[in-house]
Amino acid sequence: MNKAETFQNFLTNQSPEISLLSFGINLIFAAFLSFLLALLYEKFGQALSNRKSFSKNLVFLTMTTMLVITIVKSSLALSLGLVGALSIVRFRAAIKEPEELVYLFLAISIGLGFGANQVGTTVLAFGIISTMIVLTNFYKKTDDYQNLHLTIVCESSPKLELTQVIKIINQNCSKVSLKRFDDHQEMFQAIFLVEIDSVEELERTRSGLREINDAVRVTYSENKGIF
Repeated sequence: MNKAETFQNFLTNQSPEISLLSFGINLIFAAFLSFLLALLYEKFGQALSNRKSFSKNLVFLTMTTMLVITIVKSSLALSLGLVGALSIVRFRAAIKEPEELVYLFLAISIGLGFGANQVGTTVLAFGIISTMIVLTNFYKKTDDYQNLHLTIVCESSPKLELTQVIKIINQNCSKVSLKRFDDHQEMFQAIFLVEIDSVEELERTRSGLREINDAVRVTYSENKGIF
């Protein structure tokens, strides 16, 4: 028997039976751990997108990964076929936050672990990682301030003076950074990046500017919200 025939026999004969009972138990455990992972993401995730909607995908991703690994691990031919299939299929899902990618990798890791029948190792690793997620968020220092974009526009007379505006903002905000300033005959506009410690500071800043000119328009904007 030559080498080609030996390799062919190796590919065709490598198909051990998969225990349905063991597969079912592992699949249930994988679904349970991925469900806990989804709850962790909903509770401690920092992404701006809809975390509840995204977390549902983690369970199905874990179970699908386990199914694929369980099937292909028993046959080298199937493994090679999977490589060829994945080279054709392209996933173009937009990942808006790096945190989403981390949880996706965790879900895939759970599926890989149970698919390879490494139950103890997978459960232990998941327990340690989950503990780290909880501790990291529990002991994480909460920001005492909020970063906001402050836009001040005045289109009536008397116009505002930049020095007056900066003085009022400095009295009520912990940090002030001028980002843009436009001043011409018809309009005064200034954009600042400010840090505040409370919502009351916003009101004091607005009131101070209104004392100079009642027609002043004040706008606060921030991607993550004021509160």
